[in-house]
Amino acid sequence: MAWLFEPGFFASPQVHTALAIGGVTAVVSAVVGIFTVVRGQSFAGHALTEVSATGGSGALLVGANPLAGFVVGSLAGAGAMEAVGVRHVRGRDLAAGIVLGASIGIASLFLYLTTTTTATTGGTQQVLFGSIFVTASSTVPIAAVFSVISLGVVAAIYRPLSLMSVHTDLAAARGVPVRLVGMAYMAALALAVGLSSLAIGAILSTALLVGPAATALHLTKRMGRAIALSAAVAVTTTWVGILLAYDSADWGSGHDSLPVSFCVVGLIFTAYLGSELLARARRRPRLDGSARTTRDTGLRLVEMEDACSPGS
Repeated sequence: MAWLFEPGFFASPQVHTALAIGGVTAVVSAVVGIFTVVRGQSFAGHALTEVSATGGSGALLVGANPLAGFVVGSLAGAGAMEAVGVRHVRGRDLAAGIVLGASIGIASLFLYLTTTTTATTGGTQQVLFGSIFVTASSTVPIAAVFSVISLGVVAAIYRPLSLMSVHTDLAAARGVPVRLVGMAYMAALALAVGLSSLAIGAILSTALLVGPAATALHLTKRMGRAIALSAAVAVTTTWVGILLAYDSADWGSGHDSLPVSFCVVGLIFTAYLGSELLARARRRPRLDGSARTTRDTGLRLVEMEDACSPGS
């Protein structure tokens, strides 16, 4: 396998750290990403990535752990969006737009102060595009704790969140505490965004949050299967992206290795395109769009029945 793994890949402590952080981040992003796509909150997730950039740049300015900054920034942004209102689509877009605009301005200020008042080098690259190969190994336990918390929150609210993702008004009619569940989901989303910002940068973390989930939902509409498939796609693309970035340093002389973020996002985009082509090939010819609408509605009703089953 020497043609695939360059010498020192498995012995490198930096690679071990990258694989560990990348793996847990991929799983969390994949699980939370399914609900993000189904709920139509991809734009909200993107807004939180910009807020995480604010937190990460602020942490860099004061010399704190970037992961802590990413997570704190994301949680603050999630709270702000929830305060503005995220129950209805119009309210979600309004909240995301307000938070997005404010966070970009603050992040640019923090990055400017970092470059002009401190001796930190590569800060902008680290915050915006990630630098997982230079992440300290001491960050792994912190990332693991945040991952467990995020997944634990999703597991605790899985049934009501599934119903809310399909039909918010029906969930409210059945007695689901919509506001409370929404706040818990936003907290889980904020943790996922913070982790993905550390792995591939704040600017590109939306790809890891949305891409594997959208790929999985192209191939199945069952929530459980979609979560498992999304996690598999996310972990595979992340680990293969790390491998490609490491190997690329020996592909030729006179250049540095490719950025991990570029490799991961490129693989996610390729997987998404493949799933789209496969989904189209599996569809039967239709005379109009009514058959597709009926099928999608039926699949959603199945998810509603699962969420409304006894014990939900």
